[in-house]
Amino acid sequence: MKVEIICKNTDERKQYNVGTQLQAIVKDQLPKPKFPILGAFVNNKLKELDYLVFKPKTVAFIDIIDPAGKRMYVRSISFVLILAAKRLFPFANLKIEHSISKGYYCEFENFGRKLEVDDVSAIYEEMLQIIIADLPFERKEMLTEEAVELFAKMGYDDKATLLKTRNQFYTSVYYLDGHPEYFYGFLVPSTAYLQVFALNKYYDGMLLQIPKQTDPNEVSEILLQPKLFSIFQEFKDWVDVIGMSHIGALNEAAINGEVADIIKVSEALQEKKVSHIADEIHQSNPHPKLILISGPSSSGKTTFSKRLAIQLRVLGYRTVTISLDNYFVDRDDTPLDENGEYDFENIKALDIEFFNQQLVELFAGKNIELPRFSFSEGKRFFNNDYLQIDEKTFVIVEGIHGLNPGLTPRIPNNEKYKIYVSALTALCMDTHNRIPTTDNRLIRRIVRDHQYRGYSAADTIKRWPSVIRGESRYIFPYQEEADSMFNSALLFELGVLKKYAEPILQEVYPNQPEFAEANRLLKFFRYITPIADDEIPPTSILREFLHGSSFKYH
Repeated sequence: MKVEIICKNTDERKQYNVGTQLQAIVKDQLPKPKFPILGAFVNNKLKELDYLVFKPKTVAFIDIIDPAGKRMYVRSISFVLILAAKRLFPFANLKIEHSISKGYYCEFENFGRKLEVDDVSAIYEEMLQIIIADLPFERKEMLTEEAVELFAKMGYDDKATLLKTRNQFYTSVYYLDGHPEYFYGFLVPSTAYLQVFALNKYYDGMLLQIPKQTDPNEVSEILLQPKLFSIFQEFKDWVDVIGMSHIGALNEAAINGEVADIIKVSEALQEKKVSHIADEIHQSNPHPKLILISGPSSSGKTTFSKRLAIQLRVLGYRTVTISLDNYFVDRDDTPLDENGEYDFENIKALDIEFFNQQLVELFAGKNIELPRFSFSEGKRFFNNDYLQIDEKTFVIVEGIHGLNPGLTPRIPNNEKYKIYVSALTALCMDTHNRIPTTDNRLIRRIVRDHQYRGYSAADTIKRWPSVIRGESRYIFPYQEEADSMFNSALLFELGVLKKYAEPILQEVYPNQPEFAEANRLLKFFRYITPIADDEIPPTSILREFLHGSSFKYH
């Protein structure tokens, strides 16, 4: 008996025997792929290459260029790193912490001494041997209580707690050369698929580097980001203050009714940081006149700006906010992207000269007429909106180009104070499973877009790749220009967002292209215990994405 498989990569329909493995279909349909095929979307659901087809399916094979393929590669090379480290340093506990400097930062617990360059080199060589051996990643389904017992005996209490609070009958445990591990996502077939990687000493730990998205035959170069790294380290201190670093612990707190204090302490730590930034501005000599705030989508920049304004008022200052949206060039002068579409995120879409002229006049004490921009007509207009400030007033400008020196070339550096805001998730699933910052922001945006703009989850997911591309071009390259950085992530927020996001994600249909991403996020939420939002204060950054904020946003 045969079934029809539609391969989206080749636009071919072919008949295969019932029970044929995806790996065999790859060899038939794509015998010479540009890059190794790592997995496939089967009816818009991600599957590993050992998946067997028993019914007609639509299949799209993916490599590392696809975000889902990249995630499979990262999990798999992480497993190789875990095994290599365990072989060489069996009593130390490796932690995969966060994305930084175009790689993944890892540290050891219980190492017994300072990690040296030779140690990292030895781990790298061991990883090479594991890859050369072409060891299979073997998946075994077992009762969850057996998986909990397995990881508890290994000393992985965080994994045991995560699986216990997930409340599922069965759990998929992966094995590599007999070593068990848990990942909340799929892996590639074997270690031979992981030819491109690097491992370097980085601060007190190591940086695991993976292939470039643009050229998977090369690893991404290290981009030093000391300021961003320090913010991650600061948040680790916050995690220690609150007393939890992984989802399982948060789930237990939610189940036991102990979340209220976590919310209060988390919010207090953020408010203390906002106050500290205000103090730095106050203590600057000379005082800056312009406060520039930038950060990627759904970072909570607007709420942060309002909270900073309050802290500056406490210190005796006033603030006014100028929106960059009103300084767009006329539509006919807007630059185009590589697809011939208007590129509104390009800095050249702004009238930089006019913006700087107005700032110079404003800081000289002149009364200026602020522009307005009609997006429907694509033109600037004026509506008798005048502004004049004194020496006790700060001008706040929030926008994606805030840290780009090209935005304010006529304003001296000592008159500017630049702040980078992002939701840099420090809470992990467990020791070896990090939660990407982009996932945190995407979930925030899905909820906000639905609440305030009437967009479906499919609408937001469809736009997200374009958002990410814009951030990579216009925001991330200038992160280290910041005078201060603010982490807007809250340890408890995923539990709160769960009850809002799940119903929206469930409205994406299986035949929609966005279903794969919606399904991935829904599977992610299965690990998270819901948290009520009644303890969240009205000034919380999270209120920007939900409801109940005491700030006005429009």
